[in-house]
Amino acid sequence: MGRRSILVATGWVATAAIATLIGLGAIRLVGESLTGTPGGVRSEAEIERALAAPEPAPTGTTGTTGTAPVGPSTASPATSGSAGARRGFATDGGTAVAECGAGGVRLVSWAPAQGYRVRDVDRGPDDDVEVTFQGATREYELKVRCIGSEPVAVADD
Repeated sequence: MGRRSILVATGWVATAAIATLIGLGAIRLVGESLTGTPGGVRSEAEIERALAAPEPAPTGTTGTTGTAPVGPSTASPATSGSAGARRGFATDGGTAVAECGAGGVRLVSWAPAQGYRVRDVDRGPDDDVEVTFQGATREYELKVRCIGSEPVAVADD
């Protein structure tokens, strides 16, 4: 191996090392947004609080038209981090979060499942609130009341 080959290899290694150092310096200047978790790592309690208090979802088209029969509400409670004043409910048509307060029950948020839309919403606060999710062949109505200080899904009157 000649002297020229050794110089070329040494130059290539030096250039690669300098480029690597410049790249690492640039990443350090840009900061955590490229190499870390934006906003830091959240604890389980913080995630539960964030999920229990989502922003209200867009309500889509509202109205009372439609001839599809209302299906049974298969609501299932999902507990949250608050002391029972807020609760999540799920149907095949979508999900909703309701809370009980001084003015009665109120819908905090709602979101239709894929293939469904929100047909009608009564968000409260009132004695009862409801949201109707409508799909191509089925409709789900979720009606919630406060029993004590707990939001509870009830059958439609």
